[in-house]
Amino acid sequence: MALLVVIAIEITRLKDLFAVVMLTGIYGLVSASFFVLMDAVDVAFTEASVGAGISTLLMLVVISLTQRSEHPVRYRPFGALLVVMLTGGMLIYGTLDMPYMGAGDAPIHIHIAPRYLNDSMQEVGVVNVVTAVLASYRSFDTFGELVVIFTAGIGVSALLMKAGHRDDKKQAGSINDSMHKQHLILRIVSKIMLPFIMLFALYVQFHGDYGPGGGFQAGVIFAAAIILYALLFGLTSAHRVINQTTSQLVAAFGVLLYGSVGLVSLLNGGNFLDYNVLASNPVSGQHLGILFIELGVGITVASVMITIFFNFAGRQVPQKNKDS
Repeated sequence: MALLVVIAIEITRLKDLFAVVMLTGIYGLVSASFFVLMDAVDVAFTEASVGAGISTLLMLVVISLTQRSEHPVRYRPFGALLVVMLTGGMLIYGTLDMPYMGAGDAPIHIHIAPRYLNDSMQEVGVVNVVTAVLASYRSFDTFGELVVIFTAGIGVSALLMKAGHRDDKKQAGSINDSMHKQHLILRIVSKIMLPFIMLFALYVQFHGDYGPGGGFQAGVIFAAAIILYALLFGLTSAHRVINQTTSQLVAAFGVLLYGSVGLVSLLNGGNFLDYNVLASNPVSGQHLGILFIELGVGITVASVMITIFFNFAGRQVPQKNKDS
């Protein structure tokens, strides 16, 4: 915790945005380690892949579109500081009525947690209780979260495309000029590592029933591999693998795949996203339903991340033209 506080204070002091991004990635990695110590391995996995992985890559892309140093602050943000302090104080006050962390008499330890821990294996048949909760017991909530991610990605795409619509070939060619073609060692090492990163993403995708991971983490890892490839080899090469239109269509397909599992459940006489009716054996139906909805999550998350990156990267051309 002390290390997290030190890193956070240092981030607020620095003016070099590249150093800030690196420290933010380290902050995410230390947070992931903290979650591991708390036995929240799935949360640690998510924090490592998002906080220390894809977020760092996207922020580096943003810095490449702007500049490395922060402009001197010419105003005194006391109003904003007051709002932050009031909000923080209200949040802390709101936690005073909550049970102490780890308290044995907390409602969650009396009702919800024992229910999931004792019955999930018999009802869902999945070793990883977190996957059973997120993909089966709370599948409707997870569907809503996936729709939010998809909507956010489409919204960002709409805003950035409206601000910087231009010819794709000219755009990709100009962006390739800014890629790090001269870093031969980085390109060779990344070319060796990328297949293993994608293979690990597939492992996380399909091994979520038995260990930490699942569609969200796998999608982020897969997208990070594509973004890393685009950063080192250029957008033209990345577009040969997947272009922006295809990534948007694939993102929509992931949401439809998730929703289709619910519709099939309804057509088989069950409730929406009730996997028990997907097969003759309820546990087999649970496995089948979780497999498809996790696949939908992974496809949508990866496609949305790639779409956002393509949109951000595409905004480099007008900035250059403006500077010239």
